[in-house]
Amino acid sequence: MKQIVTFGEIMMRLSPPLNYRLEQASELEVTYGGGDANVAASLACLGLPAAHVTCFPEHQLGRAATQQFRALGVDMRHTVYTPNTRLGLYFLEVGSALRASTIVYDRFESAFAKLDPAAFDWEEILKDAQWFHWTGITAAVSASAAQACRDAIQVARRLGITVSADVNYRRNLWQYGQRAQDVMPELTAGCDVVVCSEGDAEDLFGIQAAQDAGNSFASMAQQLTERFPQIKQVMATKRKTQSASHERIKGMLYDTAESYLQTQYYDITPVVDRIGGGDAFIAGFVYGKLKLDSAQQALNFATAASALKHTIHGDVNLATVAEVEHIMAGNVTGRLLR
Repeated sequence: MKQIVTFGEIMMRLSPPLNYRLEQASELEVTYGGGDANVAASLACLGLPAAHVTCFPEHQLGRAATQQFRALGVDMRHTVYTPNTRLGLYFLEVGSALRASTIVYDRFESAFAKLDPAAFDWEEILKDAQWFHWTGITAAVSASAAQACRDAIQVARRLGITVSADVNYRRNLWQYGQRAQDVMPELTAGCDVVVCSEGDAEDLFGIQAAQDAGNSFASMAQQLTERFPQIKQVMATKRKTQSASHERIKGMLYDTAESYLQTQYYDITPVVDRIGGGDAFIAGFVYGKLKLDSAQQALNFATAASALKHTIHGDVNLATVAEVEHIMAGNVTGRLLR
């Protein structure tokens, strides 16, 4: 089976244990993650061949991050290492009840931000691929990262590879002199599947749901597919956040062939770690598209995978197909399995 290939930055994640505040921390737990890489690792856990492409500093931390994803089954052979650079960091303080989780980023001038687009031979990287995935965060990091992403999408289109993106607008990341509104439309135009919220559609593409629309997401998604005809499916999760420890989520999909689809809500309490929930949703949908019989089944699988991720520490959804199917079957009580 051909690979799913993802591209983007991996950072070191540093978190106080339990629900301690950063001000209280005398020790920090170390793991690694990144939106695109989390998708690859989640797919590997689901048994699909996945590769991630990134750029690391040429020192022990870059090697440690590589080893962690390789241990999860991700093909990391296309990693580029550059000397005299740094690994991006983020510090996560996990909230509880009415206290929200918070993140502090320290990623400026990272190895990935300073990558050389010419270092990636996309013809070689994608020759055995069937799917390529990227996120708006990658395009936001630097002009060179956006160019590398543009190069990858062009090669993927030429090779007939499915392209997906989580457009994920982070306005504070766009600091290199180009506006997201000028960069993202060209990249998004090359996609077959996108994850896009109504807010991101308005901010990035100036698309607003019709005021009288009974389904604002479907209205937005229809306009997005009309603007970018290559896109055939637009998806998102809808959250009803009760507290930092309690989420309700459902999946939504606009399919140009099947119109609007949605799932039931999943009630998740307590939330252990919501980081990577969206990445688990994307990975679940990719799995469903490749392995299941319908768009509705793919959406159901994706949403159950995302719900399960909220119960797992770290960025990656360390869940098997059987565990996701268990949730899909309605087994949501957490009853002990013997």
